[in-house]
Order: sequence, then C-alpha cells, then structure tokens
Amino acid sequence: MQVNPSDDKGYRNNSKVIFGWAMYDWANSAYITIFGAIVAAFFASEIMTNDTHWGLSAEALWSIFIGLGSIVLLLAMPILGAIADYTNGKRRFLRNFAIVGALFTMLISLVPGGQVSLFLFVLVVSQFGFVAANVFYDGYLPEIASDDTIDQVSSKGFALGYLGGGIYLAFALVLILTSSDQASAIRIAIFGSGVWWLLFSVVSLVRLPSDSAILKKKSLREYTSIGFSRTMATTRKLREFPQLLRFIVAFVIYNSGTGTVIAVSGVYAIETLELDVTMVAMAFLIVQFVAFFGAFLLGALARRIGPKTAVMMTLVVWVGVAVGAYFLPVGASLGFLGLAGVIGFVLGGVQALSRSLYGTMIPEEASAEFFGFYSVFSKMSGFGPLIFGIVAAVSGSGRAAILSVALFFIVGLILLARVDIDEARASRDRWDFATTDG
Repeated sequence: MQVNPSDDKGYRNNSKVIFGWAMYDWANSAYITIFGAIVAAFFASEIMTNDTHWGLSAEALWSIFIGLGSIVLLLAMPILGAIADYTNGKRRFLRNFAIVGALFTMLISLVPGGQVSLFLFVLVVSQFGFVAANVFYDGYLPEIASDDTIDQVSSKGFALGYLGGGIYLAFALVLILTSSDQASAIRIAIFGSGVWWLLFSVVSLVRLPSDSAILKKKSLREYTSIGFSRTMATTRKLREFPQLLRFIVAFVIYNSGTGTVIAVSGVYAIETLELDVTMVAMAFLIVQFVAFFGAFLLGALARRIGPKTAVMMTLVVWVGVAVGAYFLPVGASLGFLGLAGVIGFVLGGVQALSRSLYGTMIPEEASAEFFGFYSVFSKMSGFGPLIFGIVAAVSGSGRAAILSVALFFIVGLILLARVDIDEARASRDRWDFATTDG
C-alpha cells in the first residue's frame, strides 16, 4: 500500500518506507553490474566486429562515447529535479524513467553484431533512463531520513543495491559458464537485467510516499522555464556557500575517478590485459558482494571518525588501485580479481557516504532540485572516461590511460580535506527560494 505524505513528514525514519526506497537500488543495480561486467566486454568482443570503428579501438571508442554521453546529460538533470520539486512528482518521474531505462536495456541484447552506431544509441537511452530515475530516487533521501540517520539509510540503499546486483550477476555468470552458446547466454543475461530492474521497481514504488497534488498545472514550456530559472538561480547562489561549493568540486573530481574505473575496467581487461568476458564477470561479482559488506563497514566507521575522514581514507586506497592496475601484466587474472576485492570494499563506502554527506548540506524543500544537481555532478564525472579514452587513443596504450585516473583521486582528496562540513550544514538555513519558483 502506498504511503501518503504529510506536512510533518510522518514517513521520516519509517522502516517500511526506507526499505522500499532501498529496494530501488536493488532493482537498478542489476543494470549497473551488467553494464560494467558484461555490456562493455560484449561491445568489445561481439558488437565491434572489426579492430577499429571510426578509426578508434573498442577501448578508446567505448570510453570516449560514455564520457560524451554523460556530458550531454548535464543539461537535463537539474531541470528534471527542479520540475519534480515544483510539481511534487518524484514518484511519477521515478516510475516513468525506470520503465524507459529498463526497456532499452532489454533492447541492448537484440542489437546484431557489427551495428556499432545502433548499439551506442540504444545504450545511451538506457543510460538516460537510469540517471534520470536516480535524480528522483536520490531526492527522497533527505525526506525519509534525518541528519542522524541519513548516513545509515544511504549506506543501506547502496548495500542492498550491491547485494541485489551481485545476486543477479551470479545468476548471469552461471548461465554463461554452463551454456554451449556463450554469445546467446550473454544476450539473455543483458535482457534479464532489464526485466529484473522493471519488476523490482514495482516492489519499491508501492512503498514510497505517493505524490502530492500538483501545485499548478502548466505547459511543458512553462515547466522548462521554471527548471532553467531555478537551476540558474541556485547556481548563482552556490557562490555564497563556499563550503558546499568546495565539496561539489571535490566530489566531481574524485567521482570522475571512481566512475572511470567502473566504466572502463571491462574493456581494459579485454583489450589490455587480454582476459575474457567470464573473468571480467567474476571480478564484478567479487566487487558486488564485497561492496555489500564494505558499505555497512564504512558506514559504521563513519559514525566513529566522521564521514569526511572515512571518504578521504577510501580515496587513498583508490590511488593504490589505479597504480596497481597499471602494473598488472597481461593475463594476470588473479591480480585482476584481487584488485576487484579492494575496489569492492571502498566503492560502496565512497558512494554512500558522499551521497549522505551531500544530503545533510542541502535544503530539504528543494531536495529533488539539488539531487538533480548531484546527478549533474555525477555526469560531469563523465569527463573521466572521456579523458581515459583520449589518453588511450593518443598513447595507444590503456596502461597510460589507467594511470592517469590516479590524478582524479589525489586532487579530489586535497580539495575534500579543505571542506568544513559543519559550516556547510549550518548554511542550509540561509537558502531563500522566494525568487526561484517561477
């Protein structure tokens, strides 16, 4: 039964609502794991039937396209968030974009080999659905959790996501390993991730607070105008809140590193380390299950030493991961799996704690708008894969490209160290939205 919102946010810290919210992470994480573990390798081994396309290798083309596609999404995300705040439509937008993302994920599996352009188009639409839905999913976080529980709630979402994604990836890996037709098994696994996403989204949606009445019906053009005006006004106001702005810049930079590792590790393993799709899938399976425990353990550590310090510790480990990947020799399957274990431990923590830190520094009455910004910041991290692809294309080496990723973590760590979290949280009460509603 759907939960109805109330003026006093009676569903805050409600265990059923929190479980329903976290289950959306479980639902869409099948897509995340398949995207990194199988789709990237599937593109390099099955869709790219020639050594190059448009003069680029699979490794360079995948990285550049993912980066450019992420940058294209920059304009849409904050506008969607602002419109959702104005219309009180988080649940409706979440549902619609989840459906689009899931359906186009299923279509990925149907693209024939050699159809590179078609494959990339279908892929970017599925990515758009995924990212857009997450704007509204993340926007619920400040509403369903209080400052003293938001770290744990955010970590729970990521932990359930890693568990769900890991379980689905395990099923997919068994299917691939036991099938006499591996190519067909891979396509079935990709199709099934869209089905998983769609079905478990229903489980989440029925437990989330239903939308309030629309404040005032407007045309699409008027909603777009509202989205742009609020976005621009908020952007201008960010200059008056230096600690929040500093965190945003730090997040963009270090998240570029984590996003790059997730996006390119599959093609890096296939092209540079000369491993096979099965080994890549096993590595991602390790990441998923280790990240489940890592999200909880780092969430507990954050309660002792603070979320900022915990994130900084993970960034030091990420530097070691990038350097370690650079030195891995060709065919080093055990070394690749070992790095996967390390990545799994820090991945859940850095994502969950960054999201919850951000949630405690933004005004609740515009949570969807600000998490629209958060998704923009995440998509700005698309510069990471783009830079990876350019370095790989120019140098002719994936190793030089993977080593460049360490710079994102180092610079992000330095900037994060200078953020005053208490001042950023205190500044929430100084936001004024009187001139931003259009």
